[in-house]
Formats: sequence, structure tokens, C-alpha cells
Amino acid sequence: MDIHENILTAIGHTPLVKLNKLVGPNDATVLVKCEFMNPGASIKDRMALYIIEKAEREGKLKPGGTIVENTSGNTGMGVALAAAVKGYKCIFTMPDKMSLEKINRLKALGAQVVVTPTNVPAEDPRSYYETAKRLFRETPGAFMLNQYHNPDNIEAHYKITGPEIYEQTEGKFDYFVTGLGTGGTMSGAGKFLKEKIPGLKTVGVDPVGSVYEGYFKTGKLTTPHVYKVEGIGEDMLCGAMDFKVVDDIRQVDDRQSFVAARRLAREEGIFAGGSSGAAVHVAVQLAKEIGKGKTIVTVLTDSGMVYISKFHSDEWMRDNGFLEEKGGTVRELLGDKKREVLTAKKGQKVDLVVEQMRKHGISQMPVLSDEGRPVGMVHELDLLNALVAKKIGFSDSIDAIVAPLQGMVAPETSLNRLREIFAQDNVAVVKDGEKIVGIVTKIDLIDYMHRTTA
Repeated sequence: MDIHENILTAIGHTPLVKLNKLVGPNDATVLVKCEFMNPGASIKDRMALYIIEKAEREGKLKPGGTIVENTSGNTGMGVALAAAVKGYKCIFTMPDKMSLEKINRLKALGAQVVVTPTNVPAEDPRSYYETAKRLFRETPGAFMLNQYHNPDNIEAHYKITGPEIYEQTEGKFDYFVTGLGTGGTMSGAGKFLKEKIPGLKTVGVDPVGSVYEGYFKTGKLTTPHVYKVEGIGEDMLCGAMDFKVVDDIRQVDDRQSFVAARRLAREEGIFAGGSSGAAVHVAVQLAKEIGKGKTIVTVLTDSGMVYISKFHSDEWMRDNGFLEEKGGTVRELLGDKKREVLTAKKGQKVDLVVEQMRKHGISQMPVLSDEGRPVGMVHELDLLNALVAKKIGFSDSIDAIVAPLQGMVAPETSLNRLREIFAQDNVAVVKDGEKIVGIVTKIDLIDYMHRTTA
């Protein structure tokens, strides 16, 4: 008989499924790893059990102890399952943007949940990071997974997730795509797969508002801002994120993530979460770029069951401006803009960039890589400050002052949401896939509104 000793031995061995409707006949094959079919409904079951059992072996977690952790919900669920079987107590801290379903299922497993404000810096005493640290210090006999900085997070996916994907595919695929949260899945599974598969490319998925993509491309941290998709992205650099494993990072916005997750459910019968939607959006985009004959593997990290009251609800999508957008879209505004997007190239001399800005009367220019992909932005204020401080000269490269791209929107973004972008940045950078198709300023929006409402 095929019987599991307990629920923990049922973790892993999730299926790999081919997408059929979200990709076209001339696109690359996209295979999705259904991690939401783990007992705790996410990939985090693997890492949680691995770290707990290693801590037991090393004497860091003793019988009857208490596990404390900050979580967006999925790691907490994996920990709570293990704690229920092994007899531990749990205290979790969670940001208040997380779904009520996530909070209540942890409580259903006997955990204590402390909800903290989302819109505070990671180092703020009220953040879920710092609150967890305080509770850990205050709780006798406590153990903290510290998933964001623990190398065991990486080790878990290197030893378990990566080998499982390799075995299922026999190593016959070309791209590995996964969302970046703590970074453990990419850093562990990605490292293992790159060691085993010559030429494999790894692509991380990062939500707009997170710091990873900007840091990866420029080496500089952006100012993070709140986004609604859960479980991926960070407002700080995590010790479990190994950028050396990553070949590329692509950003997605909330709407793209949610729409892709809803399409997964309605067209493929795969009921997954928003971070899975983000990964699928990038994988499908990539499949069109690289074309037929290639294969992409991407990870669906958690289930749609804990988001029924959120993006799987038409009402919630409509209330949050992600469905049936009113007031026009960025694409409609761009239709009236015939101006070419002027760009600079990495390594270009300062004097050439200054001349372009002066000639065309612009105050910022996107910077492209040698392959023509956007890597950052040059702002006139940064130019001026660097020149005055003599940090660069006119004959030097612009690379030292290239800032991460911020204020990114998609063509389908509602014009109503541009106000949020303008409150955080001077311009909105419009990206269609990996191509910059427009720069929208406040006066562009005002002018469009004047012409279309007159």
C-alpha cells in the first residue's frame, strides 16, 4: 500500500504541466511546476520542513519549543503544518496587506498571528521583520527560521526543488523562470539547474515597487513602494538572494500579475496565486520572444484559494481599478504621442548625453544595454550633481550615474493610476514587454485630458 507516515512526507513531487491556451503555436513551450499542490498549498512547505528538521538535528529547536517567523503567509503555513505534527508552538508576524484567508488558516492550525503595518520601512520597529525579531528575543526557547537571510533556505531548494525539476524534465529545457521573494527558490534551484544544464538561462520575476530589478541592473537600491501582489518582491536585499545565479530580472505590475493568474484559472484550469500569475506573465512573454523549439519551466508558488476575496473576485478587481478600467489607458494616450523615445547606451559619454538632452529639451533619458534592453535612467539632476562634485567629467561614461528605472507602467495601465506614479516619480516609463515605448509626464496627461474632455 502507498501510505504516507504523516502529512509532512507528502511534501514535494508536485506535477509539471504544459500550458496550452496562454501560449501560441509559434511560441516556446511553457511548463509550470504546480507547487500549490503541496499539503500547505505552496512551495514554502519544502523550505520550512528542511530548516526545521536541520534545526532539530543541530539542537537549535528543542521539543516543546516555539517557532517565530515573519511571513507573507505561505512559509507560515509550511511551518504550522510541521509544528502541528511535531508538537511546536508558532508565532507569526504578517503585513496587513495579506489576505484574510492567509491569516485565518494559520490560526486554524493553532498559530498566533501578529498583524503589522505594510507601509513602513523594513528597519521600522513596527515592520513584520522587526516585530518577529523582538518576539523571538522575548520568547524563551524560541527558534526563528529567518527565511530572508538564512542560507538553509537556498540549501533546501538546491537539494530538493532543483533536483526534482531536473528529474522531471531530464534536464531538457532552456529557461528557468521564478518569482523573487526571499530569493531562496532562484538561488537554490536555479544554481542546481545551471550546474546541470549547460546554457540554461534563469529569469527572476519582480513586482513594480520592489528593489530587486533596479539593484540587479544598476547596483543601486530604489525607494520601494507598496504593491498589492503578495509573496514576491522585497523592500530590502535578502541574504537568501544570490544575484550571481540570475541571468535577468523582469518586472511586472499588479494588473499583469492578477490578469495572468485569472487567465490561468479560466483558460488552463490551474488555480494559482498572484505571484504565480506574475511568473506566468513573464514566461508567456518570454515564450513569444524566443519562439518555437525552446522550453521554459516556471514555478507556480501558491494556490488561488487564499485569494478568493482578492483578485479572483471581480468586485475586488473592479474596486481596485484592475478590471473594466475607466478614464482611458496609457496605450490610448500614447496613440496621440508621435514623439520617438530618445535613449542613451551604457558606456556612452556624458557630453553626448548632455547634448541630446539639450537639443531635445528633455530632463531624463532611459539607458539601454548593448542588447537594446532598458537598464536604468539618466536624470539631469544626477548629471548636474555629479559634474559639480567632480565625480565625473564630460568625457567620462554615464554608467556611474545611471539610476534604476522607476515609475514603470504597462500600456494597458489605467490613466487613473498615473496619479500614483506621478506622486512617486516625475515621469512614467511605459514598457511593453522589455521595450520602452513611451515616457509620459504630468503635462502629457493634462494635455490628453484637455483634448479628450473638451
